[in-house]
Amino acid sequence: MAFGLFKKKKEAASEAPKKSGYINLKIKEVVNEIDDAISIHFEQPAAGDIQYQSGQFFTVIADINGKEQRRAYSLCSSPFVDANPAVTVKRVQGGLMSNYLNDNARAGQELRLMEPIGNFTTTFDGSNARHIVLFGGGSGITPLISIAKSALDQEPNSKVSLIYANQNIDSVIFRATLDQMVSESNGRFALVHVLENAPEGMECTTGWLTEQIIKESLGQLPQEVAEGTEYFMCGPGPMMDIVESSLSNLGIDKAQVHKESFTTTLDSKDEAASEASDEIIAREVTVIYDDEEFKYTVEPGETILEKGLDEDIDLPFSCQSGLCTACRGKCVSGKVKMDEDEGLSEAEMDEGYVLPCVSHPLTADVVIEIG
Repeated sequence: MAFGLFKKKKEAASEAPKKSGYINLKIKEVVNEIDDAISIHFEQPAAGDIQYQSGQFFTVIADINGKEQRRAYSLCSSPFVDANPAVTVKRVQGGLMSNYLNDNARAGQELRLMEPIGNFTTTFDGSNARHIVLFGGGSGITPLISIAKSALDQEPNSKVSLIYANQNIDSVIFRATLDQMVSESNGRFALVHVLENAPEGMECTTGWLTEQIIKESLGQLPQEVAEGTEYFMCGPGPMMDIVESSLSNLGIDKAQVHKESFTTTLDSKDEAASEASDEIIAREVTVIYDDEEFKYTVEPGETILEKGLDEDIDLPFSCQSGLCTACRGKCVSGKVKMDEDEGLSEAEMDEGYVLPCVSHPLTADVVIEIG
C-alpha cells in the first residue's frame, strides 16, 4: 500500500546504477523536519527517473569558501512510494556542507550530485513474509524510513518495526510521517520511541538506549513471522555498538544484522597509518576507472585515492574515511593496507574489494578496478 503523504510512482527502480557518475538535479522543495534538519526533495530529470535502492545515498558536491566539498546524505525517499528522490541533512556543529545546505538550499536551486550508491539495502519481494527490525538514532532514521516505506509497500505479508532513539520529542525527525505510517499500516508497522527526556503522558521508553531497553523493546514487537527477522541499524557509533552487542548476546546470527555508519571508528587515520609505517613505502599503483588506466606513485602518508586526486584524476569519492564505499574498487593484483574497513562486508573483502580512500599499497603490483 502507498501512504497518504506520498504520491505513488508508476514504476519503481529495480536496480541501482553500476557506476557512480555525476548528475545535476534541481531542488523541488525544502522541508524543515526539525529545527536543525531539512529534507531536500529533487525534481526528476527530463531524461528519465533517477534509479536508486532504498537505503542508498547521494553525494552532494558544492563549492564552499572557494573549495570543493563532498558529503554523503542518505535518501529518505522510497523508489516505490515517492515521486521524487529526497535526502535529509542534519546540521553538524562546524560541518561545512550540512550548515551550507541548511542555510542556503532553496527550491529552484541546482545541486551537483554523484549518482546514488550504497550497500545498506535489501531486495524486496512480494512473496516475502519476514520481519524487518530497524534501530535508528537521530538522523540515522534517514535510510531506515526509506527501507520501511518500501517494505510496507512491496511486501504485504511482511512486518516492519522501528526502535528509534532521540534526546527528546523535538529531535524526532519524520515524527508526523512515522505516526501516519503506524495508523495506515493495519498493524504491520510498529514504532517504539526511546527518549532521554520524555514529555509527560507520551507512550515511550525513557532513558539511554541500553541492552536492557533493547531487550524490552524487542519484546514489544511482533514475534510470529514466517520467514524470520532481519535487523538494520543506523545512527551514532556508540548506539550501534550497543545494538550490535545486544543482538549478539541474544544469539542473533551476524548474517541477519546490517549496519550503516555515518562516522569513523578511528580517532585518526594518520595514527592508524603510522602503526604500520614499516610496511608502507612509496610504491607505484595502477587504477582502472571508466575504461582508463592510470599509473602513479603513492608516498607514505598518502592514500591511493588522495594521490589520484592530486594527479587530477576524477575518481569517485565522498566521505574519504572508509565508510560510504563511493570509491570502492576491486584489488585484482597486489596487496593493500586499509586504515578502516567498516564500510565493507566480510564477503566483499573476501572477494578482494578495497576502499582506496583509506588504502596504502603494500606491494609493487597493486592494480585496482573502480566501478
